[in-house]
Amino acid sequence: MADDADIGDYPAGPEVVPKHVAIIMDGNGRWAESRGQPRHAGHKAGVNSVRSTIEECVRHGVNVLTLFAFSSENWRRPKTEVSLLMELFLTALQREVKRMQSNDIQLRVIGDTTAFPEKLQARIRASEEATRNNRRLILQIAANYGGRWDVTQAARRLAEAVRDGDMEPSQIDERSLAMATALGDLPDPDLFIRTGGDLRISNFLLWHCAYTELYFTPTLWPDFDTDEFAKALTAFRSRQRRFGRTGAQLEGRH
Repeated sequence: MADDADIGDYPAGPEVVPKHVAIIMDGNGRWAESRGQPRHAGHKAGVNSVRSTIEECVRHGVNVLTLFAFSSENWRRPKTEVSLLMELFLTALQREVKRMQSNDIQLRVIGDTTAFPEKLQARIRASEEATRNNRRLILQIAANYGGRWDVTQAARRLAEAVRDGDMEPSQIDERSLAMATALGDLPDPDLFIRTGGDLRISNFLLWHCAYTELYFTPTLWPDFDTDEFAKALTAFRSRQRRFGRTGAQLEGRH
């Protein structure tokens, strides 16, 4: 969670790189359907965009990348599509962990993973354990995640701490609630990207995006390449992040 001590770290300018990038990877199904292919073909194609985005984050010095892979609402999709998504997730984990290890990338999966098949849960645990000491980039996959779920879980943790006598109700503040969320030890996203053309955040990181710069593109996720990522970074660098202050204050005129 960003606080006053962090604000000075985010000036606008051509060399600024977001510390934390969050992405809703939308448009896989539409990409496939536009080519006369089944929707799951789009999800498979989207894996290439995940790889290139990770590579670009490493190249530019981004510290954290959070990808919205599967929302708590996605269970409403056709069972066949959900099943194929689970298989793709499992396969990708099995295949990509060695690549993460060799590139010093730490994997975290945030969300209610207890709803997943046990085989997938075991693979998630093994992948997180294998990469937990890596430091070059933290890659977070939000799976069966929802922003409201995250805030609810945080509130429940604080309520339990009060019940157990570990803290007083008066000690509950923004910082303690933020620390109880799934992203508690990480900075809030600086840049939020949504591909696919929709202009909403879809219950993703609701608590954490209070001062995040939002970037929407009509580009479908499988077509989101290095050039598209560069456009998002250019847009981010063009913005002045004021955090409630005036532009004159940031420029030192007042």
